[in-house]
Amino acid sequence: MRNLKSFSIVLLILFSFNQGFSQTYKIDVSKSIIKWEGKKITGQHEGTINFKEGYLVFKNKKVTGGSFIADMATLSNTDQTGSSKTKLEGHLRSEDFFSIDNNKTSTLVFKSIASKGNNTYLINADLTIKGITNSIQFDLVVNGKKATAALTINRTKYDIKYGSGSYFDDLGDKTIYDDFDLNVTLAY
Repeated sequence: MRNLKSFSIVLLILFSFNQGFSQTYKIDVSKSIIKWEGKKITGQHEGTINFKEGYLVFKNKKVTGGSFIADMATLSNTDQTGSSKTKLEGHLRSEDFFSIDNNKTSTLVFKSIASKGNNTYLINADLTIKGITNSIQFDLVVNGKKATAALTINRTKYDIKYGSGSYFDDLGDKTIYDDFDLNVTLAY
């Protein structure tokens, strides 16, 4: 009986090593950033949003999970200065766009992950903006202790319709494109 217990323990240990261990890495919010770019007929604007928190999960050195919270109150415009910068940031924080007083954070949660080789992963995730969740797909590239991703978001799926030619006629050169781009750097 004692040999059977010892054998069971050895099998359990071997099985555990064979399965690998998951490791969760919290992102370094001081070194991780979201860079955004929105375009309109007459030009474009860009800026940043900081992370509140987030983590990546690895098993056998492969990405197996992730979850992130963006601090929408940190949304800033980086291509303008002075009153133009202040005016745009105020408008982006208003009900017309991200309604930040009522929606302080946005979240991204990985749902499924497929390796594409060369430390690149196809991520299917749920993105929540303004309390509205939609599925999104993008590539995540891992290099050392850093991961990067480029996402294109259709803002109208999150009830951000201001200046959208898809919803309003006769906007002319005041039309703002529905898609905006995010370039994300995660340091962990």
